[in-house]
Amino acid sequence: MMLPPWLTPSHFIMLGLQFGFAIAHSGGAALRPWAEKYIGPRVYRIIFALVSLPLAVTLIIYFFNHRYDGLQLWQVQSIPWIKPLVWVLSAISFLFLYPATFNLLEIAAIQKPQVHLYETGIIRITRHPQMVGQIIWCIAHTLWLGTTFTLVTSLGLILHHAFGVWHGDRRLGRRYGEAFMAVKQRTSIIPFAAILDGRQSLRWQEFLRPAYIGVAIFVLLLWWSHPLLLVATSKVQW
Repeated sequence: MMLPPWLTPSHFIMLGLQFGFAIAHSGGAALRPWAEKYIGPRVYRIIFALVSLPLAVTLIIYFFNHRYDGLQLWQVQSIPWIKPLVWVLSAISFLFLYPATFNLLEIAAIQKPQVHLYETGIIRITRHPQMVGQIIWCIAHTLWLGTTFTLVTSLGLILHHAFGVWHGDRRLGRRYGEAFMAVKQRTSIIPFAAILDGRQSLRWQEFLRPAYIGVAIFVLLLWWSHPLLLVATSKVQW
């Protein structure tokens, strides 16, 4: 069977890279309780980062270098309001994607890394903010680029995070039992669903945290450095 000429090998390579990252990331999360018993939380976190971060960087570089591969499904970059919309959506996505910035010392293994059972801040909006942030990011970038390669990349990322929803709830249920089931009843996967049906309420003071300032600074730095990143990744021949 002949594949259409626009269906370049990069589509399948990206899916393969995503599958490898999903195995390493989700598999590492599943092994965490067992691994921490033998090597401790700090060593485990360092090993997990040493495995996950290079794979994530590889994905980002490959995406940058092949984002215009395949068929151009639409072209909306010339519409004046599209670029601001994409940047606003991207900024919002990072507010959801990085709730773990509340625990930077744990991420860096300076403090003992722990599994937290949250029901505050952004968790009141959605129990799985990283999944929501990833979907928003995918919508923004697929809209901007409009290529089949970007669409395939976005579908792969969304599927990975959808699995993460099931996997994350399963791991928290095993660790916390009834306490997690109570949180699960009071929160929702779909943003604002638990608030709208009265199971949850927003407390805006919980969002007044330095971590959100850090995310805002990160978004501004990303906006400034985005052209530089594109130039830098283009020099990697992948």
